[in-house]
Amino acid sequence: VQLVESGGALVQPGGSLRLSCAASGFAVYNYDIGWFRQAPGKEREGVSTITKGGLNTRYIDSVKDRFTISRNNAENTVYLQMDGLKYEDTAVYYCARVPEGRSFWPPEISNYELWGRGTQVTVSS
Repeated sequence: VQLVESGGALVQPGGSLRLSCAASGFAVYNYDIGWFRQAPGKEREGVSTITKGGLNTRYIDSVKDRFTISRNNAENTVYLQMDGLKYEDTAVYYCARVPEGRSFWPPEISNYELWGRGTQVTVSS
């Protein structure tokens, strides 16, 4: 049972990236999934969540209208499309899973039971 993030890269301000969170050992459609990020010297923060049915998505204010979370149940993967990237989006991005049947907002770290190892996103000119 694991989550594996990918898609992080070095990108210029204003650019786009799509992060992937591939699940194995369980069906991702049974769980709410969250994306988090941790910038150098800062605490890890929740960025966005998607419910197990995919009907509800939520974002923190700083990424609203720039980031889009989605899921592909056939691929057992959750995505985070990031557009209009800013310097302050630089961080390691993690995906995480809540316990089955639970749903939370805002996304608190303590509510998530399974974490990936992260993927680095660097926004720089």
